[in-house]
Amino acid sequence: MAEEQEAAAQQPQQQFAMQRIYNKDISFESPATPAVFKKQWKPQVNVDLNTKSEKIDEQGNFEVVLTITITAKVEDDTAFLIEVQQAGIFFITGFEGEDLRRILGTAAPNVLFPYARESIDSLCVKGGFPPVMLAPVNFDALYQQALAQAQAAPEGDKAATH
Repeated sequence: MAEEQEAAAQQPQQQFAMQRIYNKDISFESPATPAVFKKQWKPQVNVDLNTKSEKIDEQGNFEVVLTITITAKVEDDTAFLIEVQQAGIFFITGFEGEDLRRILGTAAPNVLFPYARESIDSLCVKGGFPPVMLAPVNFDALYQQALAQAQAAPEGDKAATH
């Protein structure tokens, strides 16, 4: 019993804490206005998600950036193009290797997503369009999918990407 307590005391305590959330970059373009307002509003909407992270100091702080790009087309015209880079600084200690990568790829984007979604809705409305109601994103499933794709890639492709 004493050995278990001593081993637990020697392991660093696991912590995940948000330090700051901020907009790193926001872009709204509406190249087909005002003509697009005369068309029936049945847009084809494409949503792209991307995350990236980097360690920013030796104290355990990481910057995570969630990038969401939305393209809405009506017929052949681009009604609007929105790109939001929602970023955050997260204090993470006591996690290594795969556990750390999982937190950076799932937990941090889950915190950032509602802020990015609100920015996107606001930009749409201010641009004269109906809000885009982004559905919740399962970052855990996306992370697992990315892992599976990385493992399925031929060895030559892996060497070229690292």
